[in-house]
Amino acid sequence: MEATGTDEVEKIKSKFMSAWHNMKYSWVLKTKTYFSRNSPVFLLGKCYHFKTEGKYRALHSFQFSSAGDGSNFDKINTEISGNVEEFRRDFISRIWLTYREEFPQIKGSALTTDCGWGCTLRTGQMLLAQGLMLHFLGRAWVWPDALDMDSSDLESWTSSTVRKLTASFEASLTAERDPKILPQPQRGPARRSWDVTEMRNEVYHRKIISWFGDSPVAAFGLHQLIEYGKKSGKIAGDWYGPAVVAHILRKAVEEARDPELQGVTVYVAQDCTVYSSDVIDRQCSFMDSGKAGTKAVIILVPVRLGGERTNTDYLEFVKGILSLEYCVGIIGGKPKQSYYFAGFQDDSLIYMDPHYCQSFVDVSIKDFPLESFHCPSPKKMSFKKMDPSCTIGFYCRTVQDFEKASEEITKMLKSSSKEKYPLFTFVKGHSRDYDFASSPLHEENDLFSEDEKKRLKRFSTEEFVLL
Repeated sequence: MEATGTDEVEKIKSKFMSAWHNMKYSWVLKTKTYFSRNSPVFLLGKCYHFKTEGKYRALHSFQFSSAGDGSNFDKINTEISGNVEEFRRDFISRIWLTYREEFPQIKGSALTTDCGWGCTLRTGQMLLAQGLMLHFLGRAWVWPDALDMDSSDLESWTSSTVRKLTASFEASLTAERDPKILPQPQRGPARRSWDVTEMRNEVYHRKIISWFGDSPVAAFGLHQLIEYGKKSGKIAGDWYGPAVVAHILRKAVEEARDPELQGVTVYVAQDCTVYSSDVIDRQCSFMDSGKAGTKAVIILVPVRLGGERTNTDYLEFVKGILSLEYCVGIIGGKPKQSYYFAGFQDDSLIYMDPHYCQSFVDVSIKDFPLESFHCPSPKKMSFKKMDPSCTIGFYCRTVQDFEKASEEITKMLKSSSKEKYPLFTFVKGHSRDYDFASSPLHEENDLFSEDEKKRLKRFSTEEFVLL
């Protein structure tokens, strides 16, 4: 009887917290994000400018490297991808993953929402989703319906929240609340019939989102990530730092059983060092089917951009990273909040915010609504406010891409760093060649090696708390 009573108390507590978080995170403040017409805007390796191309070429001089080393970075910074509408289309096409509520209960807990604690897992999901979009769709892909969304969609979600707020709070305490149905934005005029390529892209668009669904069977869904997190001492409701999430994402990709995912692997840098031979070994490892083939790799590098506060000397490096075609974003944020950084303008970072509570969407249903997985408006934040703990992500399709990327990033690290030592390094050989314990590619009994557990424990004590 005592256990039953405890369970009831936990259920009531969970419902109360769910109601509170629903109120706290369902409000959408209508804030505008201002962009300068005089400065270029970078988004995951693409450059946009809101002036005419001619004026831009005459005025723009983004100085990064004083050495004429032949790096492609200068070329990236002088190529223009488009205007305001093209920037909006590109941004909205990125996959946005936020707090959700009323999803299936997380195993071992009474939680049916991640409001208040899951933001770093969500930003990690967004980074991984961008890597998978590069892999299956390519960087040039944009969602055909992207411009059908605008800020009015958020206004309609807000007004709906206001109307339901009191009833939602009261009903949640008595387990009578009906699941909310997210209002759908008005569709634009019907588009022409899709060709074969568009149909194929739409299939992968939906498939990628479904891998991040909030259900126990989704390969990279919250439920699975939490299971892998348990191996590092985390449970549902705990906060997760960017480094811990990097290791969780690696395990999730390794354990994924969908045949489509067998051509992708994840490497997490050890102690701010990327060991080139370890990366290449992962890329050249056998598929589960026994077939040989080169895998694409997503490289995750946990770093600290300073001590208690971010060192502004690293600003140029962060800009350089977000300007690279290989970059899939940064898991970071400001103290107490995690954001997914995807670009910048001047000294402000452009990001997607997971701190918005949306209703559960069943991605197993055919033609499930896509709108809530795409953010209609970017946000900006001063680099000075950035928390020093973060994880940087890169995607390389082939071994040749990795070798080229490592050369470019190494030049950037040297040219941008005012510090004596760079944030991280690429070195030749395997980690074992330097007397460091390297984690095996396939661990049979435990998801994390003892060495990884020690590192994760250390990261857990160093990183910021997410409220």
